[in-house]
Amino acid sequence: MRILPWHRKRYPVVELRGVIAARPGALNLQSVSVALEKGFALAPKADKRLILAIESPGGSPVQSDLLGRFIRRRAEETGTRVTAVIGDVGASGGYWIACAADEIRANAMSIVGSIGVIGGGFGLDRLIHRLDIDRRIYTSGRNKGRLDPFRPERPEDVEFTRELLDDLHGHFKDWVRSRRGTRLRAPEDELFDGSYMTGTRGVEAGLVDAIDDVDGLVRSWGGTKARPLWLRPRKPRGLLRLMGRSAIEMATELTDARDLPQFR
Repeated sequence: MRILPWHRKRYPVVELRGVIAARPGALNLQSVSVALEKGFALAPKADKRLILAIESPGGSPVQSDLLGRFIRRRAEETGTRVTAVIGDVGASGGYWIACAADEIRANAMSIVGSIGVIGGGFGLDRLIHRLDIDRRIYTSGRNKGRLDPFRPERPEDVEFTRELLDDLHGHFKDWVRSRRGTRLRAPEDELFDGSYMTGTRGVEAGLVDAIDDVDGLVRSWGGTKARPLWLRPRKPRGLLRLMGRSAIEMATELTDARDLPQFR
């Protein structure tokens, strides 16, 4: 008996690709919510299963958390089992999103983990001094100009930043613990030191459940005739797309200048 294409089992796969940031063209809740909603709506026809195809090195802690919480809410509301499949990279904020799934799969050579927070910038105070340039900035609030790259670094600013990063890191660790639980098999000082590892090592450490890919996973569920149904966010068109590319460069520069913490 021949199985017609429209009779084959199809499993929804939502693509989550790119740097996580609250701007057009990046990976964030606004950009992928429609695709996620469609994926959960189609899940009942696919044995209540949904796949997240993750390709992300991380980015904004807030957007990572918003995406993770959104996925968990919809999964619990619809009774859907979610599986994350990491491709080349699912690290830092990308791994945060993967933890929203009930299980995580990856390629043997995928980059996973990087459970840490980073922030930084440049100190340009000596440069403008050599150029005989005066820095003129006026604030209301003693610390409104904190981390200004054009003035000497203050010890209290360093302490403030470290406390902020440690606070964010604590949220990250708590999230991983809550989602991975007893599956974590490596010491926490190794898992949460900010370093990354391959998918193979991730399985050994308990950050990943198994080595697999989207096609193999779909076939294991629905047989050799089963196919993935890819759901991707719409990309900006024309001038908006060009503006989005420029925004990437501008956002990176602003992030470096303002020392904004990142899951990267």
